[in-house]
Amino acid sequence: MRASDLLHPRPEGLYCPPGDFFIDPVRPVNRALITHGHSDHARSGHGSVLATQQTLDIMGLRYGEDFAGTTQPARLGETIALNGVDISFHPAGHVLGSAQISVEHRGRRIVASGDYKRRKDATCAPFEPIHCEIFITEATFGLPVFRHPPDTEEIARLLKSAAQFPERSHLVGAYALGKAQRVMRLLRDAGYDKPLYIHGALAKLSAYYQSQGIDLGDLEPATVESGAKQDFAGAIVVGPPSAFADRWARRFPDPISCFASGWMRIRQRAKQGGVELPLIISDHADWDELTATIKETGAAEIWVTHGREEALVRWCELEGIAARPLHLVGYEDEGD
Repeated sequence: MRASDLLHPRPEGLYCPPGDFFIDPVRPVNRALITHGHSDHARSGHGSVLATQQTLDIMGLRYGEDFAGTTQPARLGETIALNGVDISFHPAGHVLGSAQISVEHRGRRIVASGDYKRRKDATCAPFEPIHCEIFITEATFGLPVFRHPPDTEEIARLLKSAAQFPERSHLVGAYALGKAQRVMRLLRDAGYDKPLYIHGALAKLSAYYQSQGIDLGDLEPATVESGAKQDFAGAIVVGPPSAFADRWARRFPDPISCFASGWMRIRQRAKQGGVELPLIISDHADWDELTATIKETGAAEIWVTHGREEALVRWCELEGIAARPLHLVGYEDEGD
């Protein structure tokens, strides 16, 4: 059996003909396997969805309980047979509930990473390298320029700024699923015990994280209806990046604009976005982590998708590893 007979790209997404299912399809399909809850990977309208219970819960929070015809939870490490194809889910370390998906049939094993990171993160299970013949890796930060600093150092910069400017509020842009909760937990782990103020778009997901045993501390709504601007002097406010471009952000006293993202490594991108305090905190693997992970899997062939495919394909070739880009469409950097 050729590898392309087991998994290959179609307009809907990665398709497995013998199992008759798609992985992270971008259009409604009969059967979908979902790696994690970010909206560029997890869409509503499928006939059936197989994913970790946490991803199913997150999809329910985002799309409503009827987001799919039927759902089936997958336990990490458990093998499920779909039309003779063995499927298993393994931690990806990206966000809560995220998983790599292993597809095995007739002695051939392909692992689809979804999105992943290798850094320690108290808000999700750590990535586990899975030995396989073919590894499908993301390449969001697949260029050597992307080497992420320790997230503890970035949080220390935020806390230092908050201490230096006690009369101002700090508005931290962080994506609603994963990044926002990780920033909150990093602040708590650094000893910040004051209330954190959050945009309403973060409330449901943050409450879900708390219900899963992830302590985010005291979270308060970032509203001023019952008080004045100066009530937020010295406060740290967390919200989706889009919120800081609208009228909502004007309610805070002389705010310092911050953005937690791996893209903040690019100074021009931070400058164009009006970010005063860029925080290089990524939920994706950087260049060194991508290349190390490829070696750890022991894969003889690498398929590279949604990112900077060319550089990583070239690196693989120089290392004597067969590689090719998949050119899947419809995936963005929502999680970063």
